[in-house]
Amino acid sequence: MIQLLATDIDGTLLDEHRFLSTQTIQAFKKVRDIPVILISARMPQAMYYLQDALERREMPIICYNGALVLNQQEEIFSTSIPFYDMQELAQIAQDHDLHCSIYRGDEWFVPQMDHWANREVNNTRVTPQVQDLETTLSYFKATQQQGGAHKIMLMGDRDAMDSAFAKASQLPAQLHLYRSKDTYTEISPKDISKKTALEILIKNAFEQVEMQYVAAFGDNYNDVEMIAGVGHGVAVENARDEVKAVANYQTAHHKQHGVAQWIETYLK
Repeated sequence: MIQLLATDIDGTLLDEHRFLSTQTIQAFKKVRDIPVILISARMPQAMYYLQDALERREMPIICYNGALVLNQQEEIFSTSIPFYDMQELAQIAQDHDLHCSIYRGDEWFVPQMDHWANREVNNTRVTPQVQDLETTLSYFKATQQQGGAHKIMLMGDRDAMDSAFAKASQLPAQLHLYRSKDTYTEISPKDISKKTALEILIKNAFEQVEMQYVAAFGDNYNDVEMIAGVGHGVAVENARDEVKAVANYQTAHHKQHGVAQWIETYLK
């Protein structure tokens, strides 16, 4: 018995066109009575259009790897990177000539529309606000009552990223650094994960749901704890070995509609 479906987006749910395939949309329509939660490192605006395509806009979402949980725009949970730590990370990015994107809620700030910013625009269908890092940090300092950054993402040369990652890892701040690719480092508050955020959401919005009856889909390091923590953890074929090691099931590659195939097989 499955009471809720929770799925990662990039590398798990989307096809080769970075959208939802017809097969995937149809599979979710067949399980209309089961809640579907999108859970991602993405910002809210980068998730709404996917909810619309699935006809699940009424559902809550878990953003920024669990740092922000929303239910119909209502903030169920939020934690962020403090301003001082944002300054330290921005300086590391500048020292290593890396692109530094800063996110809070539906705000996304980039220092320039370079290759990395344009790539994220193409991936997420969201347009950032362009301003230098000093201006962005001044804005966050002036609005600290709204919290710090939900996520900071560094992008750039692999060797430079190696050095920046090592330096950021030595900061005394309580941060979680996640190397989603050789050229990407996503940074979030340390006390969160997709699993903990899912537990918070269930407690607040789906009290009848038990984690043992949740099916969760994922592919990358930031999905491991969630996949291991639910009763039905599913790894797509392209998942990291660490994800496959804790999964109860393995399904097809995300480009072959793996999530849809699992739903069609197990939720007839």
